[in-house]
Amino acid sequence: MDSLLELINLLNTSEKQLFRQFLHRKNKRSDVKNLQLLDLLETDDIDGLNNLYESEKNNDAYHALRKRLQDNLLLFLSQKTFESTHSDTYDALRLVVVSRFLLENDVVKIAFKCLDKAERLAEQSEQFNLLNELLLLKLQYAHLPGAEDLEVLTARFLQNQACMQRDAKLIMAYAFLRQELKEIHLKGKIVNLTSLMITTIRKYKIAVQEIMTYKSIYQILFLANEYAAIQQNYGLIERYINRTKQFIQEQGHKKPANLFYHISILYFLANFHMRRKDFTRSAAYLKEMMEMMLTDSRYHASFYLRHQLLSALNLFFSGSADDAISILQESLRSTKHTGKPEDVEDIRICLTMFLALCDDRRCLKQLALLTRTDAWYEKRMGMLWTIRKNLAEILVHTQFSNIELAMSRLISFRRRYKKYLLKTSEERVLLFLKQIEKYLQKTDVIFELAYQKTVLSMLESVENNDIFSLSFIAWLIAQWEKKTGYKVVLTLIPQHVS
Repeated sequence: MDSLLELINLLNTSEKQLFRQFLHRKNKRSDVKNLQLLDLLETDDIDGLNNLYESEKNNDAYHALRKRLQDNLLLFLSQKTFESTHSDTYDALRLVVVSRFLLENDVVKIAFKCLDKAERLAEQSEQFNLLNELLLLKLQYAHLPGAEDLEVLTARFLQNQACMQRDAKLIMAYAFLRQELKEIHLKGKIVNLTSLMITTIRKYKIAVQEIMTYKSIYQILFLANEYAAIQQNYGLIERYINRTKQFIQEQGHKKPANLFYHISILYFLANFHMRRKDFTRSAAYLKEMMEMMLTDSRYHASFYLRHQLLSALNLFFSGSADDAISILQESLRSTKHTGKPEDVEDIRICLTMFLALCDDRRCLKQLALLTRTDAWYEKRMGMLWTIRKNLAEILVHTQFSNIELAMSRLISFRRRYKKYLLKTSEERVLLFLKQIEKYLQKTDVIFELAYQKTVLSMLESVENNDIFSLSFIAWLIAQWEKKTGYKVVLTLIPQHVS
């Protein structure tokens, strides 16, 4: 997508109106065309864009206009973010900015009070870079009346420098591990996660005690969760889950410096147990997660959809389909314009799957609302998610006798993803696709013993033991058992597994 359009799409209707007012105030001449360009881009008026300047020689003027509009939009977004974001980090940053202004204008007493408050906020959120900046500011003005003792300030500054170095090493290690995961995901690279973790820790000379923080535990769990999702086997990361539980127990009632990391860890624990089919334990972590979310509206808004998604999955695969569907429908109604696009798409595809497994035609409507391109889904949601979305689309159209459309989607899917699936050793997806194709070509094939044997043999694969893979296989089995896919999948998922 055009970079300027991407920025414009970040604004909602009221924000666009505010941006227009912002441009009006900045425009010093009446012949400036930035507002006109904004309108043309929003309406996708290609003819209007071509005619914005009379002569082709004014092509440079057009691009200069676009550049100025983009610069103004970036300035507007930066001001809007700074004014509207209410977090400890931004509050501390605001205080540092105003403190610098006050010190430059000899309002010393209030400036130092602001810096003291900023330091407390920055420490709470472990913002070592920001702490470095404000401690340097305190040192710069340490000669003024009311300043802290220079020796004390220097010691604190050097201690923070050590924290910055430790944090930098962890960030480099995290970046390296994410790059390796990308190689696993997109190129099928074979890697043992534990060996990779040990190699990375040695490479960046990280001590064991340095990774025993909420932030580093969160980063490790994020990577482990991604690895397990790619491998379709959450048993591979159980050792990291157990260490995380031990870490939380050791912290006792000690409040974490950053609540975001603690809530995220609880989310990963809940997700792990859901994927391992221990729905009761998953629900317990979700309850604890919600209690923390309710202490701060910012975190409630950030985690609400993900929390609801896991809650619905626990209910659905525990046998409470109606409750699960209601949760997802309500989640979509209450967060139409405020939820992150990725979280909304996650909820919608899950609702589509629930309805389809229950043989509910409303799944067609939900499927029609998944309107983004495969390229967008691949980039934002990941290859695995996009492949599942495409398979679900094929199954839904097959289920409700849209045979030609289902076959068209199947052919397109194979053309786009066959090479990738073979490269990443995911032949099982192609085998599954082949069974759907046989059914589309001859619906009675489901009653042939050889066909049923092939489908049932898929259940023997460890990779297919995942609840989402089981749901796809259950759909095929349901065709010859004359049941809903939901009734079949509940027989395939053992309950209360620990």
